[in-house]
Amino acid sequence: MTEPLLHLATPAEWRAHLAAGAIVPSVAEFVHLSTPAQVALPAGRLFAGRTDLLLLVLDPDRIGVPVKWEPGLPTDPADMRFPHAYGPVPTSAVVAVPPYRPRTDGGFDAPAIPPLDDAARTSEFSLLRRVATTEEPVRGGVAVLTAPVSRSHQHNQLLLDGPTDVAALVADADRVLGGAGLPHRRALLSGQHLAPVASALTGLGWEVEELIGMAAPPPAVRPASSGAAGRIDIETARPFWDAMWRRELRGVDDVTVAQLTDRHLLEDEVVDLRCLAVREEGEVVAACLLKVDGATAVVDAVDTAPGHQRRGHGNALLAEAFAQAGAAGCDLVTLQADVADWPRDWYARRGFRAVARGWVVSRA
Repeated sequence: MTEPLLHLATPAEWRAHLAAGAIVPSVAEFVHLSTPAQVALPAGRLFAGRTDLLLLVLDPDRIGVPVKWEPGLPTDPADMRFPHAYGPVPTSAVVAVPPYRPRTDGGFDAPAIPPLDDAARTSEFSLLRRVATTEEPVRGGVAVLTAPVSRSHQHNQLLLDGPTDVAALVADADRVLGGAGLPHRRALLSGQHLAPVASALTGLGWEVEELIGMAAPPPAVRPASSGAAGRIDIETARPFWDAMWRRELRGVDDVTVAQLTDRHLLEDEVVDLRCLAVREEGEVVAACLLKVDGATAVVDAVDTAPGHQRRGHGNALLAEAFAQAGAAGCDLVTLQADVADWPRDWYARRGFRAVARGWVVSRA
């Protein structure tokens, strides 16, 4: 891929683009794009001080409409030419959606574009940051707090992919999560360089779960399955999810159970979230989530109810997820798997390969 091009969007705008399948020209007759070296100029002009801004990182080879390099406003540098896309730009041209944060004075600096390889595209960080109601910098990354679902540890934790150490992680978890009145301490570590930190936390009594990010392209031919899966809304799936959490979290209270499904409603506000299910006699017996985010789709929360396993429902869900991801223009389907659990091998047999490594570290 040549140098990526960028488009600025708020979370609501990106969600609308996903619903439409394209970024459509609005005020002008073209979609305004920028290079990484240019984008701070329009960001400061249009979004000064905005703390939830997103960068849509586009592969120029996927834009699919003419791009002309033209002057911006009369006040812009005389030699500056911006890329303007004349026509709808498919959301499948967007290969990353990193947050773009301002300086303390409200202005923006030239962004550091994240890696655009398969490993980086398995990361959960961008989605968790979009959903969060509060974000605080910590050593090696950021901490996210999501007030409406404070019982969801996934949405209230540290997200670390830069250099840090055990003392800093523990202190930041106490400061941010403890300061918010949360009883848990949790961090998601991304990257092989953080393996020593995860190992050291084991010695301090933290629970450490090793994860692998896995990825596969949607197959050209829909995989065969022994059952039929289809899309349902989240509320229809709520009884299924509630029962799942009560099985997995013994003694869990009603508020926590409700929030563990409510968090998906929040995610649906910032990503194209689809609940896929298999039903028997009208009852949901297996379900998963598919999150379409530009060129990348994420499969999450795959589960089958007891008594309905070994009937091909997992295959049906995965086949439907692949089909919908392909129809949306995604070229990569990703997921996170526990290194020590059997689904890792099940996914590998269905074409997923390991591309990234990380850890969830936590203590009560």
